[in-house]
Amino acid sequence: MTMKLLSVLLLLPLLSSCAPLVLPLDCSDIYNEDSSRPSGVYTIYPIGATSAVQVYCDMDSLNGRWTVFQRRTDGSVNFYRPWSQYKMGFGNPAREYWLGLESLFHLTLRKRYELLVDMEDFSGNVAFARYSSFSINPESDGYRLHVSGFINGGAGDALSTHNGQKFSTFDKDQDSWPGNCAKSFLGAFWYNACHHANPNGVYRWGADDTIYAVGVDWYQWKGHDYSLKTISMKIRPVQ
Repeated sequence: MTMKLLSVLLLLPLLSSCAPLVLPLDCSDIYNEDSSRPSGVYTIYPIGATSAVQVYCDMDSLNGRWTVFQRRTDGSVNFYRPWSQYKMGFGNPAREYWLGLESLFHLTLRKRYELLVDMEDFSGNVAFARYSSFSINPESDGYRLHVSGFINGGAGDALSTHNGQKFSTFDKDQDSWPGNCAKSFLGAFWYNACHHANPNGVYRWGADDTIYAVGVDWYQWKGHDYSLKTISMKIRPVQ
């Protein structure tokens, strides 16, 4: 009994000196822990220890550390989905996915972020749009978008017209148009009346005017009738 008590007493200083486990909130935390880690799928905890989610971390673009919350690459995932799925997230981070509005809200609640939107057309041309400030409000305010500080990387500014808008899906119409933008343009986004950007639209192959503006569009770069090959929306803490 005496030996057991002595063993416990000897262990106490070691246990008390152990640092608590710090779970990564976003990809910048993962990068800061080990800057040699490559781009890929990692686990983060945007809401807390019970909220583990997988995301794609872009460690290469503009000095890395980007947490990707939206990714289109090949049309493998259907993005015409209801509010509940846009709230909680869906898809495959290794290919195409949406992180989830609730996770995104908690991220922007806890840190100040900038936004990068990378895109590519079917001819191999690339461009980006960067914004120095990005956040969204809670669900009680429709996950309202706040984006500002545009920096042009050749793509043009397609998001300023969406600033201040609530998020809309086909089953939750919160846009500024008399109709339903999500239904009319087969997507889900912070529609105004209706869009200059439709990154969650129908995945099509380049120029296609069969149905107006329903593709993966970025109007200021390619117009309303060109659907992009890839697009990704990603955030990083303001430096």
